[in-house]
Amino acid sequence: MIGYVFIIFCVTISFVLVNRQLDSMQKDRNYVIEHDFAVNNETNQLEKYVMDMENGQRGYLLTGDATYIEPYTTGETKWRDSYNQLRELTNGNPVQEQNLTTLKESIEKWLVQTGGTVPTMRTGVSNDSYFNFTFFVTHQNILDIRSQLGRFRSLEMDYVKNRAAHLDSQNRMLTHSLFFMLGIVLFFSLLAALVISRSIVGTIKQVTRSITKLSSMKRDSSKRIQVTMNDEVKDLADATNALLESQEELVWQQRKVTEVVQMLQGISDLETLGETFIRKAAELFGASFGIFYFRSTHEGKEVMMKLASYAMMGENNEVGKPIFRMGEGLVGQCAIEKRIVHLRHIPANYISLTSGLGSARAQSVLIVPIVHHQEVIAVMELASLHEFTLLQLSLMDEILEVLGTIVHSVQTRGEVERLLRESQVMMEELQIQQEELHTTNEQLEERNRYADERTRELEHMKASFEEHAIQLEMSSRYKSEFLANMSHELRTPLNSVLILSQMLQENNNRTLTSEEQEYARVIHSSGNDLLHLINDILDLSKVEAGKLDIHVGELHVRGLPELLKSQFEKVAEQRNLAFQITLDPQVPHIFWTDEQRLCQIIKNLLSNAFKFTHRGSVQVDIRMCTLEEIANLLPSARTAQAIAVSVRDTGIGIGPEKQELIFEPFRQADGTTNRKYGGTGLGLSICRELARLLGGSILMQSEEDKGSTFTLFIPSLLHLLGESSLLVMEAAVASTSASSEYLLRDIYLPATDQVATNDFTDRKVLVVDDDVRNVFALCNAFEKEGIIVSVAQNGQECLEVLEKDPGIELILMDIMMPVMDGYEAMRLIRKNSHYQQVPIIALTAKAMKQDREICLQAGASDYISKPLNLSQLLSLMLVWLSK
Repeated sequence: MIGYVFIIFCVTISFVLVNRQLDSMQKDRNYVIEHDFAVNNETNQLEKYVMDMENGQRGYLLTGDATYIEPYTTGETKWRDSYNQLRELTNGNPVQEQNLTTLKESIEKWLVQTGGTVPTMRTGVSNDSYFNFTFFVTHQNILDIRSQLGRFRSLEMDYVKNRAAHLDSQNRMLTHSLFFMLGIVLFFSLLAALVISRSIVGTIKQVTRSITKLSSMKRDSSKRIQVTMNDEVKDLADATNALLESQEELVWQQRKVTEVVQMLQGISDLETLGETFIRKAAELFGASFGIFYFRSTHEGKEVMMKLASYAMMGENNEVGKPIFRMGEGLVGQCAIEKRIVHLRHIPANYISLTSGLGSARAQSVLIVPIVHHQEVIAVMELASLHEFTLLQLSLMDEILEVLGTIVHSVQTRGEVERLLRESQVMMEELQIQQEELHTTNEQLEERNRYADERTRELEHMKASFEEHAIQLEMSSRYKSEFLANMSHELRTPLNSVLILSQMLQENNNRTLTSEEQEYARVIHSSGNDLLHLINDILDLSKVEAGKLDIHVGELHVRGLPELLKSQFEKVAEQRNLAFQITLDPQVPHIFWTDEQRLCQIIKNLLSNAFKFTHRGSVQVDIRMCTLEEIANLLPSARTAQAIAVSVRDTGIGIGPEKQELIFEPFRQADGTTNRKYGGTGLGLSICRELARLLGGSILMQSEEDKGSTFTLFIPSLLHLLGESSLLVMEAAVASTSASSEYLLRDIYLPATDQVATNDFTDRKVLVVDDDVRNVFALCNAFEKEGIIVSVAQNGQECLEVLEKDPGIELILMDIMMPVMDGYEAMRLIRKNSHYQQVPIIALTAKAMKQDREICLQAGASDYISKPLNLSQLLSLMLVWLSK
């Protein structure tokens, strides 16, 4: 850096000197160019003005032409300006100033001799003597003036030459100065380079010689490089000395680790290993106290158990806790966190290290985990009178890397020896047992033969059971198919009965008498009773077959009393019965269950209560189940939250001998052919099966002629959400019965009195059904609404009608038809781009669970089951026609 700074300093001085010289030469050059050019220019201008005055004077005197007056006048006006410029340019030069003074006097004298003004000159033209004087004598003055200007210019040119010579001299001087300074810079640069390089190279050679000596001393790293200079080379020497110290420490660590490994080799038990290592650790780390804990099991829990110690005091080695649970104290915490704990500020009463001469307080404590495969298998604690150094801590890390493997190896070897001893004992016992087994071999063979015979019999029975299961499955499938077909066969004629009876009952044309309207009402009511019977039979069969699904959702319990009152208050008034509902405040607002099935059970119980009660009251109590009730009546419940709904009446009651029969299908308390109350006897059977499906039960208490109490116990089904694909929460999915479907459609379809007659006027609807009774009923109903009805007997005729009349706006499609059923017809219709947006409402009398999905997949826009409710059908048609 010194050499570079010196060179830069010399170059800087040279640059400054050269720059100053160049500035001076530039100024002289500019002066020569600008000043001499200006002087020469102004001299020529002055001479021009004088010559213009002379020429103008002569021309005017000779010709009298006034145009010659202008050059004279101009020259007379401006020659003084040029003169003054010359005075300024030659200021400081007395010779030139004197020449300019003489020149001015000559010009002024010439002007005076010529009269000074043009009129004066023209006046003297007639005087020959004046003319001759002016024309010839003053010419001599003009020549003098030009001669003076020539001398002035000649003298000025001499000055220019002198200045140019001076510039040449300065240029030569600058060149010599540059070469001189370059020589000085080269000299001092070479001198500085020589001195500095000798300093650097000499020091590096010294370092090289020192390293060479170190390498030739059998790698004795105790030698250090000594450098007296305070520069970068000293830093190199210090770094080399630090490297030697690090190498010396590394060699020391490796030697100590090797000593530990060699010392622990051949040890076969953990006690010896712990005692040997704790003594060596005290020596290596300068510790005055130490404990070695090993991971073990005590009373079924993993603990750190004291295995060995160093410099313990007392008869029983009472210093040091014998057992630490995992996470207990610093030892247990060290075992969990797998990190070294280093305590530097030790309290006075923590531990005292004692010798024969006295005792002293420990200054530093080190708690170290011994790890094997990411698991702490031992912990060592050391205490010392001095601080543990970084070198000692680094040595500890090196030892811990191999100590875990050694401890685990000793532990494994001990375990193998223990297992070997146990295996020897077991082999001896096995030999005894083999002798005993040999004596009983014949008995076992006899038993094996008997077991083989039993196995063959069991396999035969298993085959019989599997065949029986297949037959049961086929029977169940046949039963389901039979019920579906019977549902279709019963609902198809029932559909026309309900539609026509409803039309007759409404008597829109006023053609029926009141008695005839009553007949129609009875027919419609009987048809609805028949429909409920069909639905009950389907529900019961599905429950028995295990195919009735539940839909878990939120039940707003607080709204349940209002729902029951709205449906049964009128019944209570008609039968002159008191109807009361109580709700326990402890019942939650939200309860998770299948709301539809729960309401179906409660409604069936209430219907029975009102049916069999002639006087008194019917009461509903809703409360929380007690823990005892849950344990006894709901053993499979997974929650402590359950509700109990009790329906209490003051009716006829049930005798003890008939209380079990009423829950069987088609059985009632009054089972005679002339029974008083009617009914099918399916209600309570369905209630019991639905309660089981919801995970609950029904308990009955009754006394003949005093009344009955039916209590429904239902647990919360919140835990079932997401566990089964059969338990879904879809409020819009069609239920398994037609009545529940109508209940859902009432949610979003407008009521009958909200449908105007003019909404259907001239709307074209195609009815596709093979049953002439349904076609007759629907055509009569639709024509009264102003609908233009087209009819097709099957899917093939439907396609033909659509081809003839492309203006069809809505299609009612029956499913089960001859030639081409409704599924195939809807698929073919949707393939035609012209009818892809035409609404198709599927009609079916089977009302099975999968019918809705199959109809929608085939191309139906919506779905409704038979028998049809005419008001809801018209509302559904209005929705799709309005779209």
